[in-house]
Amino acid sequence: MKEELVYPIESKVWLKENYRTNLMRFNRSENFSTKKMRNMRTTTIVFITGAFLNNSIWDDWRIFFETNGYITIAPPWPYKDATTRELRSRHPDTAIASIDLQQLVGYYSGIIKLLPEKAILIGHSVGGLVTQLLLQQDLAVAGIVIHSVPPKGVMIFKFSFLLSAWNSFGFFTPVKDSFLMSFSQWQYAYTNGMSLSRQQSGYEQFVVPESKRVLRDIVKGIATIDFKRRHVPLLFVSGSDDHFMPASVNFSNYKNYPRNGSVTDYRNFKGKNHFVLRQPGWQEEATFILDWIKKQEESFC
Repeated sequence: MKEELVYPIESKVWLKENYRTNLMRFNRSENFSTKKMRNMRTTTIVFITGAFLNNSIWDDWRIFFETNGYITIAPPWPYKDATTRELRSRHPDTAIASIDLQQLVGYYSGIIKLLPEKAILIGHSVGGLVTQLLLQQDLAVAGIVIHSVPPKGVMIFKFSFLLSAWNSFGFFTPVKDSFLMSFSQWQYAYTNGMSLSRQQSGYEQFVVPESKRVLRDIVKGIATIDFKRRHVPLLFVSGSDDHFMPASVNFSNYKNYPRNGSVTDYRNFKGKNHFVLRQPGWQEEATFILDWIKKQEESFC
């Protein structure tokens, strides 16, 4: 059993400051208290960031869901509570490189347990896998996984993924060093089909150093999902143009869940790549997810 690590972002002070800010704004607009909120529908969404990206990737999504009546937080990964520029200036970063998948899941679990209510989890890429693993711990009322990295046992044979993974996982390079995706790797794995200017602006604004341990752990036991276990409502979202996590992989992940009375849904969006959170037209996915959440609200009680 690994010793539980404590990161600055996990502190109750940080969480209360970030959660309280949105809660106060929510209460002013809705004119009711936290106590009343607990007796109504779940209003908290936790966004879980994927690999290689700064958590600010969720900023527009947070505004969208807050405008629609939700309180949101998007905690940065351990040792990534900084701007993209600052994180790159530290590369290679041994602290970032030290994190593995088990620690990452435990980190998010610790944050979620401090919330005043069970939340809705929305994860992208590796954050989608983390979301699936957290649902197994009964820590949420619903989960949405966007272009998710699959758990152990879901085989991936797509050439585009194999090429993206080979370049992006830093194979045959020291695991003690963080990995920073090159611009050409970014173009192929995340922003294929987009204009050069959008690819460049996305790379400069969001791409940060990553832990190779987390990425390599997706084929290990820690990434195992008990598909037969009943679960809260779960939605898979994929994109037809995603090189890094092809739609077929997301569909295979979805199909592994048996029809056992649990809500498990799937939707593929045409023309979407792995940069879906900021790709032009991201509002289409966000609106679909919002509508899906509202359809599930009776089961959140």
